[in-house]
Amino acid sequence: MRRTLSRRAFLKTTSAAAVSGIGGCGLLLKGCSMGKNYAVVIKDGLLYDGRGGEPFKADIAISGRTIQDIGRIPAARGKTVIDASEMSVCPGFIDVHDHSDVGLLINPKAESAIRQGITTLISGNCGSSPFPIAEKILEEVRSDYKELYGLDLTWSDLKGFFSRLEEKGAAVNFGTLVGHGSVRGAVVGFNDRPSKRDELLQMKSVVAENLKDGALGLSTGLEYAPGSYAPAEEIEQLCYDVAQAGGVYATHMRSEGAYLLESLDESIEVSRKTGVSLQISHFKAAYPENWSKVDDAIARVEQAAVSGISIFCDRYPYIAGSTGLSFYMPLWAKQGTTDEFLSRLKDPTLETRLREHVKEQERKLQSWDRVVITDVVTEANKPFIGKSILEALKETGKDAFEFIRDILIAERARVGMVIFMMNEDNLKKILAHPLVGVGCDGSALAPYGLLGQGKPHPRSYGTFPRVLGKYVRDEKILSMERMIRKITSLPAAKFGLGRRGILSPEYAADIVVFDEKTVQDVATFEDPHRYPRGIVHVLVNGQPTVSNGNHTGALAGRVLRKKA
Repeated sequence: MRRTLSRRAFLKTTSAAAVSGIGGCGLLLKGCSMGKNYAVVIKDGLLYDGRGGEPFKADIAISGRTIQDIGRIPAARGKTVIDASEMSVCPGFIDVHDHSDVGLLINPKAESAIRQGITTLISGNCGSSPFPIAEKILEEVRSDYKELYGLDLTWSDLKGFFSRLEEKGAAVNFGTLVGHGSVRGAVVGFNDRPSKRDELLQMKSVVAENLKDGALGLSTGLEYAPGSYAPAEEIEQLCYDVAQAGGVYATHMRSEGAYLLESLDESIEVSRKTGVSLQISHFKAAYPENWSKVDDAIARVEQAAVSGISIFCDRYPYIAGSTGLSFYMPLWAKQGTTDEFLSRLKDPTLETRLREHVKEQERKLQSWDRVVITDVVTEANKPFIGKSILEALKETGKDAFEFIRDILIAERARVGMVIFMMNEDNLKKILAHPLVGVGCDGSALAPYGLLGQGKPHPRSYGTFPRVLGKYVRDEKILSMERMIRKITSLPAAKFGLGRRGILSPEYAADIVVFDEKTVQDVATFEDPHRYPRGIVHVLVNGQPTVSNGNHTGALAGRVLRKKA
């Protein structure tokens, strides 16, 4: 029989554990620091130290990459002085669900991330990482990188990717998971079949090698091919190795809608059997018919935590998600390479089955006006960017199946979309929960250059300011200090990031200075390439990277490797 615990008791227990585990802020105040000189002094800020306690007025002294002292520090001791009076100061935000990876090679300034206060990205989510690359699709990937980004593919594994990233430099710290879908594609292939024993052993070897080379754990994308073709037993076998290495298992579950609860049970059972630390990606109840399941889903997460499972979730502060339009085609059709997928879309003998599947998606959505095209490659289809599928149907005279099929074929499946499928009350309930952190589920973009195209989900620009402005300051779903803890020290501990996520001497000087009164997202679905307000200064490893709201050009981020 499972132990039950009331919601109020659970929240009280969690809060008490948090306080006992992190100590009081008074320990930080070391008094006046006479006789020392520092590279940077942040003066007169209201400090949220990341531990969840009440904020306090103090100065911060920084030299090199780390915080040296916190207390009353004369401005004369700082080579650079940042006036934080009337401002709040906290650790840099940790985006636990990122998809930037190669985007940092295209634009290492990480504009949309750093300008919202993100100092650390955890990438490789949803089963997808830019390593290993399956031999079968190597040339396709190489061609796409060159065509879309002018980027030469010079790596095949994690070591090579990290080396390329360190050579280029980045404005933010970067850690990554290894994607199960990438591993399975490289070893088993892209068809719907169980792995053979020798293939499973090879996948275990690849995952172990990636963990040894610094991956923070394993991610799955069980709604996407080829990860969706793996049974739970395969995931369990890989997670034994992840658990042994002290890594995290982050999962985009098999279903976030009709089978939400069953998928959550599967994920929790993997953690229960293997002992792996579990992260539930973009925790949600998708589509109106499933919104009522969110309380049961939260209860399952709470019960898992009470039973001793290390479980945490992440969520972005919007009721719309975003992925590729091919999501609305059945998994059986997406087996193999892109060419094989497109050949099925063109096959008249398969049209009836494909139509039926698309019709079922329409039933769940209730209307195609809830799906908006965000990005395409060809000039011919760029007029559809920013339009709903319903609008596109009226313009073209096609039905939904015909339009989706035709645009996927024309764009070689490279079509992005936004889907309005979640509920605002559920969103607030999830964001406020002590076991839920924040992740953009986007990537580092910029309003200019190759990363400034299309109309992407505004979460890549506005997630963290939106949480702090709309949901904490304005709607008061929880206190500022508790939210800051959920986006700094908790994810740092979860992913084993060492001395990050807390304002304390000898910790990394990843720091955000922001204006509580004005912090707010301004990116919208109609006009997404807009930086937020109220993020005034951002330091990464002690280097001012945003100063008075402007990017300094500093590339002080570090690759964060998992330590054995």
